[in-house]
Amino acid sequence: MTNSLSPHGRQSTDLASGRSATPSAAPPSTEPAPGIPSPRLHRTPADSPVPDARPTRERDAFFDNAKYLTIVLVALGHAWEPLTDHSRTAEALYMVVYSFHMPAFVLISGYFSRSFDMRPDRLRRLVTGIAVPYVVFEAAYSLFKRWADDDPGHPLSLLDPWYLTWFLIALFVWRLTTPLWKVVRWPVPLALTIAVLASVSPDIGDDLDLQRVLQFLPFFVLGLFMKPEHFQMLRRREVRVLSVPVFLAALVVAYWAAPRMSSAWFYHRDSAQELGAPWWVGAVMTLALFGCSALLTAAFLSWVPRRHRWFTVLGAGTLYGYLLHGFLVRASRSWGWYDNYDWLRAPLGEVFVSLVAAAVVTLLCTPPVRRAFRFAMEPKLEWAFKRDATEIARARAKA
Repeated sequence: MTNSLSPHGRQSTDLASGRSATPSAAPPSTEPAPGIPSPRLHRTPADSPVPDARPTRERDAFFDNAKYLTIVLVALGHAWEPLTDHSRTAEALYMVVYSFHMPAFVLISGYFSRSFDMRPDRLRRLVTGIAVPYVVFEAAYSLFKRWADDDPGHPLSLLDPWYLTWFLIALFVWRLTTPLWKVVRWPVPLALTIAVLASVSPDIGDDLDLQRVLQFLPFFVLGLFMKPEHFQMLRRREVRVLSVPVFLAALVVAYWAAPRMSSAWFYHRDSAQELGAPWWVGAVMTLALFGCSALLTAAFLSWVPRRHRWFTVLGAGTLYGYLLHGFLVRASRSWGWYDNYDWLRAPLGEVFVSLVAAAVVTLLCTPPVRRAFRFAMEPKLEWAFKRDATEIARARAKA
């Protein structure tokens, strides 16, 4: 995104990184980071045509703020899930949050994947930043379930993502397909067509959680083709004003729909037939939810602060918070925390649960936690890859 979101109005040369650099006419090719990426927005000496170039490093606060607030909403949604059976208000809030928090997560990932191609250094980063964490956390979650649920028969399979790891394998697949979306004529309508077909295809199965991969695909492709000026448009005062009645209307509709509609539609992990509905309902719901999610995502982003706040630095650690908080969420289910303390289902208890969830995921995004778990989330693994001839030539030129 350009620095036009900042009060200075300068344009960044690295649209995929989140930092601003020296203004230029066209953005350079940048390397995306894992998860909801926090790419390094400067050119390293090896990537720069001028070996000793030293552009200013400055992260774009808007995207870091958006990523942090999105991951807080993810944690709140997981914390509210056990409360939805006893509270219509909790169910309505749950539906509204689930209608846009993952679409926003995916859209931002798509935006930061725009520069991805099959260049060797980017493929290495795809492996170390997404594939390796997927293997590590898929194994960790499966072993945790065996222990916490006393379920030694739970399979340990890389083909069947369990719980939160679906997002990593989905991002791996989406990013690999990025060059393809750049050459087709109507990428977003095509991705939406694929999502509709997936929603009416119960035979797809659970391998690689393909239902979610395909049904969330339109948001990733939409993010790929968004431009800095689109985000700048969302910062207009009239958009922020209109977003208020949009959210109020969404809450009213969700409160009405709570006892009438299954929230499983928002997970995008099943076909219509698997949810007990006729096949044509899957097509209608996919299109309707895409429109609803896109509208609420725009309304949410319009209120994201564009300047540095106390939580801005936490935006670089959202993938850590996303994956690590899942262990506490699963522990709360396996060990019956909500059932053991009935007061948690009272209004004050619901507020308490919300505050704890926000505090925990905030803690898990902090730099000390990131340093502690970087070995699993961002391993170097330089020993596993051959050095590219171009990189060697650049290193020699620098020397």
